[in-house]
Amino acid sequence: MLQVNCPWCGLRAETEFTCGGEGGIVRPTATEAMTDAQWGDYVFMRRNPKGLHHEQWRHSSGCGRWFNALRDTVSYRFEAVWKIGEPAPAAATAHVHVGGAQ
Repeated sequence: MLQVNCPWCGLRAETEFTCGGEGGIVRPTATEAMTDAQWGDYVFMRRNPKGLHHEQWRHSSGCGRWFNALRDTVSYRFEAVWKIGEPAPAAATAHVHVGGAQ
């Protein structure tokens, strides 16, 4: 079974976690000024890379907290995890764009 390292609780079974999708998506501040197409891009358009990907995860059956993860979409292996609001570890920033929308 795959184990995920929660930044607060430590290693736990993957069944305790829920993937929240691509990480680092910044909510637009002036939503009332956005066109329908711009809003649709924000809500629906996400990268879907093969390889390392910045994602957000929730320890849904544990502490309930959200955190960032760098996960390989091919092997499913987690390369790094870090708390939301903290800087990404060097291992994460060296391999993939981490942070706001591109």
